[in-house]
Amino acid sequence: MNSRMTLEGISDGKVYDIEDWVAADAGGCNGCSACCHDVGDLVVLTPFDIYEMTRRQKASFDDLLVDKIELREKNRIWLPHLKMQEETKRCSFLNEEDRCTIHGQRPNICRLFPLGRVYEDDDFKYFLQVGNCTKPSLTKVQVKEWIGIENYAENKAFILAWHRLLKALTFRLKFVRDEEELAAINQYLLDTFYRKLVKEGEDFYVAFAKCLPEAKNQLNIL
Repeated sequence: MNSRMTLEGISDGKVYDIEDWVAADAGGCNGCSACCHDVGDLVVLTPFDIYEMTRRQKASFDDLLVDKIELREKNRIWLPHLKMQEETKRCSFLNEEDRCTIHGQRPNICRLFPLGRVYEDDDFKYFLQVGNCTKPSLTKVQVKEWIGIENYAENKAFILAWHRLLKALTFRLKFVRDEEELAAINQYLLDTFYRKLVKEGEDFYVAFAKCLPEAKNQLNIL
């Protein structure tokens, strides 16, 4: 385990890799869903998250926009986030017993909690968010077991590529002054990566890799 980084105030001061052990296991949560309330601005959804959700729900991206997800703006980019119910601030995917109805296909950020990612040198590690889980004590679990995602290497390569694309686009949009151009860029991003990316029977990672070069060209980013 690498402890060279210090994330003061929000972590235990260590960074973890996929094979490391970390005190993150809440033991099945025992009916608690505190981390699924009032987090709409925190859980930004990647194209892979939406791909998993639409398969599970047998619904389109626009179907989910009706009452499960919503678009939020950050750094002039509009991206889908989990939608919280207006009165209760509960995640819209919770059932009446406060259990997640898409647990097997839950977003990557949800899989991580109480871990987070820290990016460095075109890579990322994990850190433990101290005090964010309401459970009094958490037990140690291997990071890869806690995340529990198939095809980890492919998923990590996608996350890094998506992170690089959004970082480059954020820089590009600093120089866009025309609101119509800005709207067109955001529409292209949503259409390309959230609405039309994967055809029936196609592998997500193959589809993403195939689409990425042309999308960069269209978005005018490296």
